[in-house]
Amino acid sequence: MLKGNNILLRPLKVSDLNFLFEVENNTDNWKYGTENKQYTKDDLRSYITNATEDISVSKQFRFVIDWKDTPIGFIDLFDYTTDSAGVGLIVAKDYRRRGFAKEALHLLSVYSFESLNLKKLDCNIKKDNLASIKLFTSCGFELKRENEELQYFIKLAEHKNKTIKKLLNN
Repeated sequence: MLKGNNILLRPLKVSDLNFLFEVENNTDNWKYGTENKQYTKDDLRSYITNATEDISVSKQFRFVIDWKDTPIGFIDLFDYTTDSAGVGLIVAKDYRRRGFAKEALHLLSVYSFESLNLKKLDCNIKKDNLASIKLFTSCGFELKRENEELQYFIKLAEHKNKTIKKLLNN
């Protein structure tokens, strides 16, 4: 569990099932992600049961963004290697623009660089998702490349040396 000033990042638990079901099956959210399909409650219950597996084995981990004992979103590490991981984040509509996503991204960055010893975090954001672009750049992610639809951002561990940064920038 990662504790911030206003939120906790905690593992999934069975009591999150209905919230997870709502978020994953909300077609309005699909424009931001890559997994655009409906999930059954049984699918998600199985996912929650298996979500306790270590990130080094599963190559991913989903944290619940918890505010006052209420799940308000998710922040994920995925495509995990010993050096890097992708980041995905979603906050429920009623809780957006209140600083929760920024705090969650900061907590996850600190955890990733200091506890997991990652050298790099990355994310792909659709060009029209201006709120996410603003969020990630405000948290130290830098644009590295783009194509017609997506922008690719990275954040490097600040404590790593310049040689590593130079290698990752190429």
